[in-house]
Amino acid sequence: MSASLFTSIFIVTLALTTLAKFWLARRHLAHIAAHRNQVPDAFREQIPLASHQKAADYTSAKTRFSMLGMLFDAALLLLFTVAGGIQLIANLSQGWFSQPLMQGMATIVIVLILSSLLEAPFNLYRTFAIEARFGFNNMTFKLYLADALKGLLVGAVLGLPLLAGVLWLMGRMGEYWWLYVWGVWVVFNLLILFIYPTFIAPLFNKFNPLKDEAMKARIEALLTRCGFTTSGLFVMDGSKRSAHGNAYFTGFGKTKRIVFFDTLLARLNISEVEAVLAHELGHFKHRHVMKRIASTFAMSLGFLWLLAILMKTSWFYQGLGVSTPSTALALLLFFMVMPVLGFLLGPVMSAYSRKHEFEADAYAVKQTSAGDLVNALVKLYQDNAATLTPDPLYSKFYDSHPPAAVRIANLQST
Repeated sequence: MSASLFTSIFIVTLALTTLAKFWLARRHLAHIAAHRNQVPDAFREQIPLASHQKAADYTSAKTRFSMLGMLFDAALLLLFTVAGGIQLIANLSQGWFSQPLMQGMATIVIVLILSSLLEAPFNLYRTFAIEARFGFNNMTFKLYLADALKGLLVGAVLGLPLLAGVLWLMGRMGEYWWLYVWGVWVVFNLLILFIYPTFIAPLFNKFNPLKDEAMKARIEALLTRCGFTTSGLFVMDGSKRSAHGNAYFTGFGKTKRIVFFDTLLARLNISEVEAVLAHELGHFKHRHVMKRIASTFAMSLGFLWLLAILMKTSWFYQGLGVSTPSTALALLLFFMVMPVLGFLLGPVMSAYSRKHEFEADAYAVKQTSAGDLVNALVKLYQDNAATLTPDPLYSKFYDSHPPAAVRIANLQST
């Protein structure tokens, strides 16, 4: 394949995927607008029209803003690749460092920092304009900056040694370097799963043991019935950043812990909290977390194998605006363009995730009341202003959870 042909394929693919995203977003907006003035029958007794319209307006505002982000992301990708941005940064790095490893690391780090800085205005507007307008943002600008700084430091402490190790393996391990890199990537991710609950998450939030004795006793009885062991039940101060509520499992092995947002506990009663937790335990019982980890590792192995093939071709570099091939630039280019070339993997992964959600719901209703889970979900949809009327096709492409009406109907039929 010639470099010019690959450039054309890449640009056409980027244009088509961007247009497809725009088309899906416009469908989504039209569908929400068409159903804005009427609450779906299944929710009419529990959700007032004003809340339904707030959810419609909130979702529409986020969707419209995301369309601007789509254009920006496409333009930035073209600037870094076809327009020669990465090559320019690589040339600067070569002037600063004599060792190829340091040159490659500098190039990748600069591209990542530039991308983050250029995307910062979008994150700021999303947080302090859209989220604030609809009453969800509790974050101060000082806290936003503190989070950004902590994230940068954690990324540097964990990411730089990993990057150095990956680039060293790519340059020294010969034809099968990708197997060695994959092994390091697997170990690194498992390590993060172990250390995240106790070392990383507390840098950003406070986690206090659950103090409500009645709720604690109810939850511990549920855990015993389900055969689930945990290192603790914790309440996270999610309200200092957002009014959205949630609950989740974190950790791996003996470090597993259950975390409730304080906003969620303030809204749901004990039976509803138990039902939500039973759903999460359904993921554990069906080994969804392990299946997702395994599928992620399998895909990463395939991607690294594909990268090993592409980095041997001149058209891959030249077609993406790079005239001085290197392992670092191959790695950077590959993971920048893969989201474009692998766009159609998105709906496949979303469908896989929705299947898991249905399975977790089915498990939950065997342990608790289906009515309690329905009531909890309705409250969460209302409190989080999640639209009850997403466009079906848009939902199939993007949503990791089933649409509200489909999910509730499925629960009520059990």
